[in-house]
Amino acid sequence: MMSEYKPLFHMTDGMTFLIAEISEQVGRITVLHDETINPRLRRENRIRTIHSSLAIEHNSLSLEQVTAILNGKRVLGNPNEIREVQNAYDAYELMLQLDPSSVEDLLKAHRLMMNGLVPENGRFRSGNVGVFDGETLIHIAPPAALVPEHIHNLFAWYRQSGLHPLFKSAIFHYEFEFIHPFADGNGRMGRMWHSLLLGKWKDLFFWLPIEELIQSRQKEYYDTLGAADKQADSAGFVELMLAIIRDSLNEITIPGSRIDPDNDPEQ
Repeated sequence: MMSEYKPLFHMTDGMTFLIAEISEQVGRITVLHDETINPRLRRENRIRTIHSSLAIEHNSLSLEQVTAILNGKRVLGNPNEIREVQNAYDAYELMLQLDPSSVEDLLKAHRLMMNGLVPENGRFRSGNVGVFDGETLIHIAPPAALVPEHIHNLFAWYRQSGLHPLFKSAIFHYEFEFIHPFADGNGRMGRMWHSLLLGKWKDLFFWLPIEELIQSRQKEYYDTLGAADKQADSAGFVELMLAIIRDSLNEITIPGSRIDPDNDPEQ
């Protein structure tokens, strides 16, 4: 029998303010800009998401190169990096069909994301792993034998928790990275699943390129993950992710922004 999963987390005043801001922005966008993210902009945002999430993992291809690859053009570059782009696109294209509470769907998405890149794509890791910053060990993940139980318990906690989806999805993101269930691809899968969880709450999050702002605050992103490990409390990471989501939403409503319908040449 699996043990009950209880993430360590405490509420802060900053989170309360951020939740209020995000909820207000989501309401405003839903009412005023219901058709804002049209198919062309959805594709552009998806490409930006893929580029940023892979750049965090040290993929050196530019946004222009990523766009060219996904438009079927030949690009000179590292074959593995090109494969990462193609795989990420395939995985994100599946997003609307995925059940965020299904471990099998998580494995299916990882199979696509890491196809041809690691032997254990679509399977939990068989060995123990540590997370390094350069040559410094910053996190020792739980033993491989415990990964399936930890992941199933995390998914069960998400289904049963009464917390707001904005809190739950950020806590899930942190706990997923702590478990580090795969031999490789944990960062890109954790970020993708966070977006999937948010998208199931409000559709606009399927197309919001949150990863782009994570990339711009990459050091802070990793620092707060590390601090959460040391403090055994994910509050700092949750607050950072809420701030990033708030800032991503702010971009949508700025007049003349790239997602402003008045600035869309197709309309």
